Amino acid sequence: MSDKEPLYFLSFCVEAYKMRHGLSGDETLALFDRKGVTSYLTEHYDVLHTQGKEWLVDDIDQFIQNRQ
Repeated sequence: MSDKEPLYFLSFCVEAYKMRHGLSGDETLALFDRKGVTSYLTEHYDVLHTQGKEWLVDDIDQFIQNRQ
């Protein structure tokens, strides 16, 4: 695994999340940083990157909901 793979994965998650929720990239990154999603995605990259886009966005939604 290269050092860039988790960054590409994070970018993929940001794009998928912003498209589903009608947010800008900046809004999505701010939300991810505020709720700890960025850390969650990078820390659990090995498992999460094997999942599909819909599952990942659902998982991120659940993660954010649990942080409310």
